[in-house]
Amino acid sequence: MHSTSGQIALVTGANKGIGFEIARCLGKAGLTVFLGARNVDRGQKAAAALQAEKLDVRYVELDLARPETIEASAASIAAHADRLDVLVNNAGIGGGAADGLPSVTDIGIAQRIMQTNFFGTLAVTQAMLPLLRRAPAARIVNVSSGLGSLELGGDPDWEYANFKRLGYGASKAALNTLTVQLAYELRDTGIMVNSAAPGYTATDMNGQRGDQTVEQGAAEAVRLALLEPGGPTGGFFSTSGSLPW
Repeated sequence: MHSTSGQIALVTGANKGIGFEIARCLGKAGLTVFLGARNVDRGQKAAAALQAEKLDVRYVELDLARPETIEASAASIAAHADRLDVLVNNAGIGGGAADGLPSVTDIGIAQRIMQTNFFGTLAVTQAMLPLLRRAPAARIVNVSSGLGSLELGGDPDWEYANFKRLGYGASKAALNTLTVQLAYELRDTGIMVNSAAPGYTATDMNGQRGDQTVEQGAAEAVRLALLEPGGPTGGFFSTSGSLPW
């Protein structure tokens, strides 16, 4: 694996769960990690916890629903370094019981999920691209979901075929579209763009009902964030390998 010492990373939604574990792993790999979180108190406590592990982690207030925090985060990173080597778009929300089958999904909730998980992530990516372009081989990882795969969702034999969340699934399908199109746009730059599916991980979003630990859920995003130059781009991956769109 190539040296990542001195590299700079931003992980969004990193005050807990999978995002926190991604930040920890990247810090252990020698990166300076900007830990993005919308709640200031929780974000600062999360950064302090990783600093206590002797990791170079700095908190930045970043709320996907507040464009001014996205712009301020980009400015904070630029003030620290002249580039960004890794962007992990992990922040996202679910809709709980209000997000389900198409006939009963609350449209307002579905809109809120899409606004955060897709449009908010797009805004972060656009704001960070000037910094990413300055890195020699930057990596963008969009934390997606198997629920965003149209092929898997349409397969009656898939183990999660009965788990339908229209708003959440649509937002992750849109995120995968961002991965494909951004990888195409950046194909001649050396920037690698991929989607990672964590798997059914025990987090607050699902009431800790997942069958994986956060360490397992973070593993593929971390692998993609640490790709060597010339690695794959425009792909959708889990720890078991490539996934269908």
